[in-house]
Amino acid sequence: MEFNEPRIALNRIYTKRGDGGETSLVGGQSVGKDALRIEAYGTVDELNSCVGMAAVSVKASAETAKLDPLLTILLRVQHELFNLGSILATLPEDVHRKQPRITEAEVAQLESEIDLMNEGLPALRSFVLPGGSRLNAELHLCRTVCRRAERICVALAREESVPPEAIRYLNRLSDAMFVWSRWASAAEGVSEILWQPNRAASGSR
Repeated sequence: MEFNEPRIALNRIYTKRGDGGETSLVGGQSVGKDALRIEAYGTVDELNSCVGMAAVSVKASAETAKLDPLLTILLRVQHELFNLGSILATLPEDVHRKQPRITEAEVAQLESEIDLMNEGLPALRSFVLPGGSRLNAELHLCRTVCRRAERICVALAREESVPPEAIRYLNRLSDAMFVWSRWASAAEGVSEILWQPNRAASGSR
């Protein structure tokens, strides 16, 4: 499916229209900035920023050549997240046929990438903690923000119409971030940090 190209002109950055605590959806409806729909696509926007940070870390890594497949994926995901934000910022009755959105094609692509990158990873014998490298930690941050975006979209779907593929995409993306964090650690030659319950202050007593 081919989407419409953007038709915007950002000449002025501040408009003062939001000073009263309200903002506008794509269809022009004025809603409170604390509305659940705003929280949903605002969190997707936050996730996009986190993905951008991870992409920069890939470029800065000493193993950037090995990580190139991941960079390609992350840059694509950033565009997909903006498409997701577009559809979440639009009430169902205002959605245009060719408006950017998430489809089953994006969900299927993530599933394929999860399977491919998970294939060569060692089996886990404990839960993994974020860390070991900057990139690993940033991908885990992406995972947790993605989970929050998913929870908010699920809550929104109880009150308003949300495309089911949007929620499926966020669910798969959070799983993908977990696998990509492990894959990136392997590519960088960095050991994963495994959860050891008895390393807690009370564990040695």
